[in-house]
Amino acid sequence: MDIISKITEELGVRKGQVEAAVKLIDEGNTIPFIARYRKEATGALNDEQLRTLDERLTYLRNLEEKKEQVLASIEEQGALTEELKNKIIAATTLVSVEDLYRPYRPKKKTRASVAKEKGLEPLATLILLQNAKEPIENIAMSYLSPEKDVTDVSDAINGAKDIIAEMVSDDADYRTYIRKATWKEGLIISTAKDKEAQSVYEMYYDYSEPVAKVVGHRVLALNRGEKEKILTVKIEAPVEKIVDYLVKKVITSDNKYTTPILTDVVDDAYSRLIAPAIERDIRNELTEKAEDGAIDVFGKNLAQILMQPPIAGHVVLGWDPAFRTGCKLAIVDATGKVLDTKVIFPTAPQNKVEEAKAELKKLIKKYNVSLISVGNGTASRESEQVIVELIKEIDTPLQYVIVNEAGASVYSASKLATEEFPQFDVGQRSAASIARRLQDPLAELVKIDPKSIGVGQYQHDMNQKKLGESLQAVVEDSVNKVGVDLNTASASLLEYVSGISKPIAKNIVAYREANGKFTTRKDLLKVDKLGPKAYEQCAGFLRIRDGKNPLDATAVHPESYDATEKLLKLLNMSMEDVLLWQKEIASLDKSGTNKKSFLNKKVDNLKKIADELGVGEYTLADILNELEKPGRDPREDMPKPILKSDVLSMEDLTPGMILKGTVRNVIDFGAFVDIGVHQDGLVHISQITDRYIKHPLDAVSIGDIVEVKVISVDVAKKRIALTMKLNT
Repeated sequence: MDIISKITEELGVRKGQVEAAVKLIDEGNTIPFIARYRKEATGALNDEQLRTLDERLTYLRNLEEKKEQVLASIEEQGALTEELKNKIIAATTLVSVEDLYRPYRPKKKTRASVAKEKGLEPLATLILLQNAKEPIENIAMSYLSPEKDVTDVSDAINGAKDIIAEMVSDDADYRTYIRKATWKEGLIISTAKDKEAQSVYEMYYDYSEPVAKVVGHRVLALNRGEKEKILTVKIEAPVEKIVDYLVKKVITSDNKYTTPILTDVVDDAYSRLIAPAIERDIRNELTEKAEDGAIDVFGKNLAQILMQPPIAGHVVLGWDPAFRTGCKLAIVDATGKVLDTKVIFPTAPQNKVEEAKAELKKLIKKYNVSLISVGNGTASRESEQVIVELIKEIDTPLQYVIVNEAGASVYSASKLATEEFPQFDVGQRSAASIARRLQDPLAELVKIDPKSIGVGQYQHDMNQKKLGESLQAVVEDSVNKVGVDLNTASASLLEYVSGISKPIAKNIVAYREANGKFTTRKDLLKVDKLGPKAYEQCAGFLRIRDGKNPLDATAVHPESYDATEKLLKLLNMSMEDVLLWQKEIASLDKSGTNKKSFLNKKVDNLKKIADELGVGEYTLADILNELEKPGRDPREDMPKPILKSDVLSMEDLTPGMILKGTVRNVIDFGAFVDIGVHQDGLVHISQITDRYIKHPLDAVSIGDIVEVKVISVDVAKKRIALTMKLNT
């Protein structure tokens, strides 16, 4: 197989782009580096395209390796024909190769292998010829052998039937047809083991749907219900059609002595050998597709959370709510440093509300707290009520935000948190994390296993290795899109930077602690184990504010510094101009409105100037963008969190009420929206937009600020139904 051509066709790009990307990957370049700094070579393939390319490259190379192993094994057995060889070479999936290899794969003991040991293979061959002139019972007499435990005619015929059944089962063409027929016309069916039992799976107690139409989230729900022993799930194939097909293929002559035997063989081959295997294959494939879809949704949700804009410039009070053990507080300054911690008991069973408010007032005044970050876990609703009362009682501006605290407890009990806050207990660490994830979500959330961030669906039921790899890639892409401050980043954040491993990340922090701040990117080469290749991969993603070279604070790669300086000369500018502009950008008002352009001379002919500078047009365009907005944070374009100063309860909601909310989670059948009450409301996929969408992610993302209308409220079941179609 021509792997390059295959990937080119799948991606719908030029062959040269794929060839260049494969070469760069094979040379050890990371996906973020290739996507950002090798656009000329790849024709600007983005990180998503490159990751797909990388996955397919790995799969297809494994496929070719498997083909070589299979061909070698069959050839060693002396059974490799030209026709079989060509079929194996032409196979496009691992399943196809496995089907072709099945008859030649070394088998464990089977009924057919036992029959062959008894010398019954010639009888099977004779039956398959279908030209018997006398009853098979007569012919079978000559195969009786007490020593081989063939004591009567039925033993001999049954053994021969077992051999033929396995031959039918092992035929790759038959399996391909049966698999396709079952996919196209089969049903997935589930029934309850106890129809009277109440469970979340009640809609699947008597459920049937075409295999070809079943959607991913239902497959995962069925799998979970089956695993919990609540459901029985099976695939119902078009048996009559499949058996008719096999009969026509196997019985090629109407022989009155062999036809009845072969009819039995076909039934046995299908029901005993083929059907269970095909059902397993289809269930596995359905699960794999469902998992891939769920992982994709999880990844997109995670990216949205990681890319939420930081709320800078605030002293934040992190609030980890709880009942019996009290609410843990952590005051964190604008740089993320923990200034103080406290425990208060405004919630049940202590209910020391006034005492808690008095303590809060002292902390707010002492540290000039302007924002409270409240975790959305147990006692969040009760904590929110206290905060709202407090805001009404003080005369200083104070707002609060409910943040998703998923993973905070995992982080607070981790080795990393113990190293970072050895003097704190898990509650204090959790409160600090809740505060910091508002100040800089990306820097804080990279410390937590992405699977613990809680924006997926059925994540604990799927292939954990595949899920972990996919989410790691999402974190890596997010970190490298934003860039990392070399002088403040933790080792946890640095290890996601292109080209930086965990040991190198620790070495960077150790170097910084021993030698003080980095003043130039070139100093990275002094870090232990960070060689030229790692430097090439990471340098452009690491930022140095107020360093010796203004370009070190931008995404311009050091390899392009000479070209950038030449460009500035062409525009009658200097590095000092870049430095002044960086300072002006930093002091812009919060809206970030750019009142004038830094580039006081328009670049009309990109190609001409690129040729003059000796760089590609993509590189030149990126340099110009960086000079226009030095060190720009792409998270600026994301919706800002809603800052609140009042609270609603479910009882306050009425159908028809229109509210602003924040999308907290997106799943296959809808989106959950935080509208300021303790319970998120569900906008079903049918209520997201008037246009047809295949998936909610086609219209909304986590972090989006949306207007919704209340459809219904069920206080007892804690369910809120919402719509984004405000005119309905």
